[in-house]
Amino acid sequence: MEQLSQFLPFILMFFVIYFFMIRPQQKRQKQEKEFENSLKVGDRVITKSGLHGRVSELGETHVILETMAGKLMFERSAISMEMSAKLKSA
Repeated sequence: MEQLSQFLPFILMFFVIYFFMIRPQQKRQKQEKEFENSLKVGDRVITKSGLHGRVSELGETHVILETMAGKLMFERSAISMEMSAKLKSA
C-alpha cells in the first residue's frame, strides 16, 4: 500500500496530462485530416499564411488555388481549417 501511495502523484499527473494535452491534440489532428479530405473544387479557402483563393484542382498531397494573381500550388496541410470556416460563415 505504501508503494502505491508513493506513485499516486505520478499516476495522477499522467492522467491530467493525457486528458488536458494529448487527447485534445489528437482530436484536433483528426478534424484537420477530415477537413483536408473534404476539400473539393470550387471551395473558397484561406491558407495558414493568409492567402485567399478558390480551389481549382486537387491532387493526392497538393491543392492548386486560383487567386487574383494566378494559380498557385500548396500542400493540403497548408489550408487553414479555422480561417476557412470563418470565411464560409461570413
